[in-house]
Amino acid sequence: MRIGLLTDGGYPFATGESRLWCDRLVRGLAQHEFDVYALSRSAQQEDCGWIALPPQVQRVHTAPLWAPEDDGRSHARRERKRFGGHFRELAAAVCGSDEGRLDRFADGLYGLAELAREHGGMYAALRSELAVRILESACRAPGARRALHSTTVPDYLAFADQLERALRPLSLDWYGSDSLGAVDLCHAASGGSAALPGLLAKRFFAVPLLVTEYGVQLRAHYLASGDTGAGGASDAQGPSGSSGGSSGGPGAPGASRSPGAPGFASAGVRALLAAFHGLLAAEVYRQASVITPGNTHARRWQEKCGADPARLRTVYPGMEADRFAAVGEGEFGGDPHTLVWVGRIEPSKDLIALLHAFSEVRKEERDARLRILGAPAQGPEATAYLAHCRALAAQLFPDEAADAHAVGENPVSFEEIGGPEAPELADAYASGAVIVLSSVVEGFPISLVEAMFCGRATVSTDVGAVVEVIGGTGLVVPPRNPRALADACLALLRDPERRERLGAAARARALELFTVEQNLAAFRGIYLELLSHSPRMRDADPLPFATPAEAYVPGHWTGARSAQPTWAETPLAGAASPGAPDA
Repeated sequence: MRIGLLTDGGYPFATGESRLWCDRLVRGLAQHEFDVYALSRSAQQEDCGWIALPPQVQRVHTAPLWAPEDDGRSHARRERKRFGGHFRELAAAVCGSDEGRLDRFADGLYGLAELAREHGGMYAALRSELAVRILESACRAPGARRALHSTTVPDYLAFADQLERALRPLSLDWYGSDSLGAVDLCHAASGGSAALPGLLAKRFFAVPLLVTEYGVQLRAHYLASGDTGAGGASDAQGPSGSSGGSSGGPGAPGASRSPGAPGFASAGVRALLAAFHGLLAAEVYRQASVITPGNTHARRWQEKCGADPARLRTVYPGMEADRFAAVGEGEFGGDPHTLVWVGRIEPSKDLIALLHAFSEVRKEERDARLRILGAPAQGPEATAYLAHCRALAAQLFPDEAADAHAVGENPVSFEEIGGPEAPELADAYASGAVIVLSSVVEGFPISLVEAMFCGRATVSTDVGAVVEVIGGTGLVVPPRNPRALADACLALLRDPERRERLGAAARARALELFTVEQNLAAFRGIYLELLSHSPRMRDADPLPFATPAEAYVPGHWTGARSAQPTWAETPLAGAASPGAPDA
């Protein structure tokens, strides 16, 4: 089978989201061929190059979403008229609130795709004065949403810039009979722009579309733009979020944003972008043959966004259990007085609440220690947050010395994974008896799964898919509640037998649900199912399995006299010959 793997800001680049998960998928399904269609997010990402690709990756096509991509074409009068008609449909759907706007959005989107495929010129058209005038008319039209009534020309220009980048896959040269038209299945590693080429492959060539979302892309957009009208923050982050870069998945909130990012836009631009991404997500879910959320929490969000429950299959992220086997199967249960936090240091992890909770723990257990281990801080926001956490720890826990001749030591340490105390990720989990997660925003909590593989007891906040992952093998407390977090940590620090029971149960659960093997088995079955129902297979010439299997056996099996083996022509001893009288 030939798979078109669609990625956005990840595989095959050496940095970015979902790269490790995609690499495990491609290597684990070596019986299939993969063509990778990757959208890049920055010049730095492209400069870092690609990871080593296995031989089953036949071709790689890349396109940037971060730089202007003017193809130098402009539309003639007839094409401008076509563009205007299709763009009016799309703009009316984005600005309107009627029930039929998804159909109008789809008509406009596919009309623009066909125009781009035939004539190009979409970069200039989407940034043209005509596009701005159409947007203004749609925002002022009767029935337009109230939030758009106060939009101005700078808002239309800013939205047109963001829209052109989001729709840039329409203008790519990926939609020929020798590219996406030649694959048997498109597998989008996320929603949003990554799934857009899959929509067009289905439109132009009837290629079935599979969409995997370990963090709901629409939810991530709401969080990145600061649009709290979408609901509480919970699952913008995918399977990269917790363990300092040990896995790959959609980006987490709290990452630094540039002034051009949606979070710095006006309310009108944010409303337009939210409507566009909401409609795009709904169309992706409507056209996908199967959607595989990474957890039940993401599944509920997809259903809210219009996904058909009959097409949803929860497939947990696959993780490499072998790297934690030595810790999980070992007899050392970690320092019985040490709490360990592992993750990416950023505001959504709420280390402030963790430090305040640990101050309560220290009042009861003077030997307790807290180790905070993470990847190096990236971006000014993360750096500032780390500095703030260090200052708070120094204030809450002044360096203490055992006597007048000893050097003071702080019970809280900030360390980097790969340092002398934790050269490997497994070493971080091995150092403590209890692993703590204090997040207020979380998607699929990878650090918890890693701790479970290590056979460690855990204390977590009830966010994202935490309860689904833990399944009763750890303690769960409300977020933003340092007192409850402290009480749970104390309960486990004081009860080694309970820690051991919970750790053993957690490891058994992780090995059953969250390994690479179960992930690959799920996608292997889904691939075959989709291919068996594909209209392309029904119309194939020759049809699959149309030739009998025995035709491949050496010998004359299909001739006039050789339709049966020669031994079938010779009567068995004692058997009646044809025409002989019955005995």
